[in-house]
Amino acid sequence: MRVHHLLRALPFLFAPALLAQTAPVDPQARIAALEAAVKSAQSAGDNAWMLVSSALVLMMTGPGLALFYGGLVRRKNILGTMMQSFILMAVVTVIWAVVGYSLAFGGSGPVLGNFGFAFLNNVGSAPNLDYAATIPQQTFMIYQLMFAIITPALISGAFAERMKFSAMLLFTVLWSLFVYFPMAHMVWGKGGLLNAFLGGSIPCLDFAGGTVVHITSGVSALVCALYLGPRLGYPQLPIKPHNLVLSFIGACLLWVGWFGFNAGSALSASGLATSAFVATHFGAAAATLGWLMVEWLEHGKPSVLGGISGAVAGLVAITPASGFVKPFPAMIIGFAAGVVCYYMVTRVKARFRYDDSLDAFGVHGAGGTLGAILTGVFATNAVNDSLKDAAGKVLPLGMVDGHGAQVLNQLVGVAFAWLIAIVGSLIILKICDLALGLRVSKDQETEGLDLSMHGEEGYIFEG
Repeated sequence: MRVHHLLRALPFLFAPALLAQTAPVDPQARIAALEAAVKSAQSAGDNAWMLVSSALVLMMTGPGLALFYGGLVRRKNILGTMMQSFILMAVVTVIWAVVGYSLAFGGSGPVLGNFGFAFLNNVGSAPNLDYAATIPQQTFMIYQLMFAIITPALISGAFAERMKFSAMLLFTVLWSLFVYFPMAHMVWGKGGLLNAFLGGSIPCLDFAGGTVVHITSGVSALVCALYLGPRLGYPQLPIKPHNLVLSFIGACLLWVGWFGFNAGSALSASGLATSAFVATHFGAAAATLGWLMVEWLEHGKPSVLGGISGAVAGLVAITPASGFVKPFPAMIIGFAAGVVCYYMVTRVKARFRYDDSLDAFGVHGAGGTLGAILTGVFATNAVNDSLKDAAGKVLPLGMVDGHGAQVLNQLVGVAFAWLIAIVGSLIILKICDLALGLRVSKDQETEGLDLSMHGEEGYIFEG
């Protein structure tokens, strides 16, 4: 009897489900729901990649650059040299939060932003549609901060072993305010004079910082080296790296971190990010071989220092081009950088007898300049078709696409970077010299920066 009643009740139990299956579904609502789900997934993926890229770029400063530079100086200066990279992770972060991000990416002036994002006001989870539509503006902000940290840290390679710690701090603050932030806005900021994609008058292509990071830091490094003068005993006495193992590890960390630097500049987990990743790796590999080949021919042996220097030179040169060129042109750019930077470091520096301690100018200044110019040659719409006119028509990027004027645009961008770096650095160095004095005393330099500036030793042996 109970079975009979159960069978009679079954239609009533399943009726709601049957009705739901037969109820009409609004196709527009379903499409909207799918689009929202896709948008949410894309945003989550892009944000995850950009957070990882931010961490990779920070890793380039510490431990990457700290180890790379630390191994190249003499043993008595290792802590002082590594501290110069480390402290900028703190100092530049505070400047960036207070005013730096706003000056670089706020407003739409041709040279500098405004104070709309000062103290990170209105910088939250909502995207900034001018720069990155699929990630929170806070993610974009923190990613760009990592570039602002490493750029002045690169300069320290030129004045290593002889600048006061206090002077270095003041120089970094002023240099960030009056050189880096304006240059970042001109090339990457909305309405910036050299911005190719957001209303600039002179469309200079710089995907990840050839002009903004490497030319400004490298040229400023040369100015610092000339202003300070050579280290005691240079060039009569040999001044050699004390620990190439540390430099080797640092260079490998830089190579890995550079994928966040270049591929992250796509600002999304996209095919463009993949293209920049591939170009970065191929450029570095070719530059390593280019440097070692010339060194081997000239000296009969390929050195570890030459290999890691060549890799960094290639990474520098491919940086402005990484989001615009195919793999084989990336290798051409890299190989050229390996050869050119080798001669800048070994021949040009010896000829003019300036003491660029760790070859910041020979690698970053020269490599960044070469890479920025060659970007105008090899850039192609087949990789990046983002440049459009007011009507939305895709514009040719470089000589590969028949736009020879792009090389001229690149030369103008390079000239701006050189000019602002030279003039800005000279003025800032003079201010720091008058306020604090730039150079340590002869006794402090002889003793080493570890003890004279920080009261510590990098190598302590007991027993």
